[in-house]
Amino acid sequence: MKIHIIGGGLAGSEAAWQIVRQGIPVVLHEMRPIKMTAAHQTGNLAELVCSNSLKSMADDSAPGELKREMLALDSLIIKAALEAKVPAGQALAVNRELFSEAIARSLNKSGLFTRLDEEVTTVPTEEELLAKNEVWIIATGPLTAEALASRVMELAGGTKRLQFYDAIAPVIDAESIDMSKGFIADRWQKGDDGGDYLNLPMNETEYNAFIDAVIGAEKMPLHEFEEVKYFESCLPIEVMIERGRETIRFGPMKPVGLTDPRTGRWPHANVQLRMENIEGSMFSMVGFQTKMKWPEQRRVFALIPGLENAEYLRFGSVHRNTYIKSPDSLEADLSFKTNRRVFLAGQITGVEGYTESAAIGLVASRNALAKLRGTEYSNPPPESMLGALVNYVTVGPLGDYSPMNANFGLLPVVAKVRGKGKKDRQAEKVAKAWQAFDQWFNKNRVFTQ
Repeated sequence: MKIHIIGGGLAGSEAAWQIVRQGIPVVLHEMRPIKMTAAHQTGNLAELVCSNSLKSMADDSAPGELKREMLALDSLIIKAALEAKVPAGQALAVNRELFSEAIARSLNKSGLFTRLDEEVTTVPTEEELLAKNEVWIIATGPLTAEALASRVMELAGGTKRLQFYDAIAPVIDAESIDMSKGFIADRWQKGDDGGDYLNLPMNETEYNAFIDAVIGAEKMPLHEFEEVKYFESCLPIEVMIERGRETIRFGPMKPVGLTDPRTGRWPHANVQLRMENIEGSMFSMVGFQTKMKWPEQRRVFALIPGLENAEYLRFGSVHRNTYIKSPDSLEADLSFKTNRRVFLAGQITGVEGYTESAAIGLVASRNALAKLRGTEYSNPPPESMLGALVNYVTVGPLGDYSPMNANFGLLPVVAKVRGKGKKDRQAEKVAKAWQAFDQWFNKNRVFTQ
């Protein structure tokens, strides 16, 4: 009795943890560092390749509720993130190295975890797995190697592969930032100790010069045969600017809720930098994903006050992500319709975000355990945040299927009541989501512990 997992990202690591804590051996196959992807830099488990933030921890937010439910199920990813946390206001941002170390340490300590550094290009048939009493989980993420990606497409019933492009934001050496041109604050003063973000304000003249520079900068070329489909919540800044010169002022350069202490007013535009580690030696540019060439990034970002002499520890980049049309290909338990002993987990299923990927890994692993034991396991109810995310993956939306993150739109509608605004309805959604999850959790307590 054994479960194999392909992929040591967030989904694969979470799945491995959920399995070993139930006393079942896990063999995790990870091709890194033997074979690297276009975005990864190490062979570490759960390496964060884009931002170092797992989004909001706020009790009244959709991401916060998802984390709350995952913690109730002993999520390793969330526990490790809390252990490796760095200041970021209401966001759960982490020191990347400490985060990966905490995950590897917990898995290795179990005594039931084996990691094999190798590329897997195929998976056994359902008959072969049944004979061995094994189950496999594919959690290779959006950068699945070509050979295995082809096999996944076969398992998915030959459906056309869907692709979109994800962008990575730059990371800057803190010592190279002119701190005197910025100020520390969280939007609407929501953070602790005065704020966790370094804000670099820009006036209208500086903003327009920056926009002109981005428009004129050389971009990394894509292959002619590649159809570019960006995920809306992770757009490169130049794509936002193509939609209008003011678009980015309503996105990553939004100035609202940030009062410049030198003027007593909100700036015309604002760039936020977030600490990458607890020492504060590295800062990432919040929301500044880009496909500009590296020398151009250095030139263009130097127009931002405070970054004139910035030294970049990592430049921004663009890479291809791959996901399948899961509602057509997966059963409700996240197994393939063509092979019920092979499960799919993580971002390749069509979720967006670190926490969301881990969440699908958590649920897939519990269903895989049930399959291995010949028992039944029910997913969290769709009225909960975790269940709503799984429901989106397995049932899908009314329109085209595209990557989705945890948001209030996935939860049942709350009727408008006179005197209660949007915040009140969101709070009610969170309360009902937790109530639904808690009832399910208590009913399934034998398995959920």
